Amino acid sequence: MELTKINLQQSDKTYYSAKKEPQLVHLDSYYYLSISGKGDPNGELFMKAIEGIYSIAYGIKFLCKGEDNDFTVPKMECLWWINGGLENQRNFIKAKRNDWNWKILLRMPEVVDSSHYFKAVSNAKQKKPELISILEQVKFELINEGDCVQILHLGSYEEETPNILKMINYIQENGWKITNYHKEIYLTDPRKTATEKLKTILRYQVQTSKP
Repeated sequence: MELTKINLQQSDKTYYSAKKEPQLVHLDSYYYLSISGKGDPNGELFMKAIEGIYSIAYGIKFLCKGEDNDFTVPKMECLWWINGGLENQRNFIKAKRNDWNWKILLRMPEVVDSSHYFKAVSNAKQKKPELISILEQVKFELINEGDCVQILHLGSYEEETPNILKMINYIQENGWKITNYHKEIYLTDPRKTATEKLKTILRYQVQTSKP
């Protein structure tokens, strides 16, 4: 009997879908692979970070497949921010790319645990010794987003500003508070998709109740 491959994008529509207007969603806690850095997303460090985190992700996928728990590697996500704290969000979209901080994320299915992670890191180091310094920076961490405001952005990443401001204004109008940095979930691959057809979920974690 053929086993069903785990596909989070199909099984968790709340997480991987959004509307064209700001909306509030509630998300649970999930495990992620993550790696952080700073600089232009077109730069060498960012590209190597992507290569490193995907090397581990596919290593975990291979291990889980051997346990009859194969899965589709989820869509890449990234947090973006500049120095200055959460209150500096509006200035982020005006900042130079070299000043951007980033944290790449790949959500992992529930079947993945720390033993898969450590084994995949070890295997990746053997296969790609030139990436050891990058691979050692990849973490396996539990993140709880809770309440979030999100919107679906269509088109170029460089044209996100109106939707970002729309989200920020929506949050302020409701008396909520942003509690984490600007997040993007890339539903389409820019290498295979025309710019005008790119789909990206923009998301902010928020506090909706008074402390």
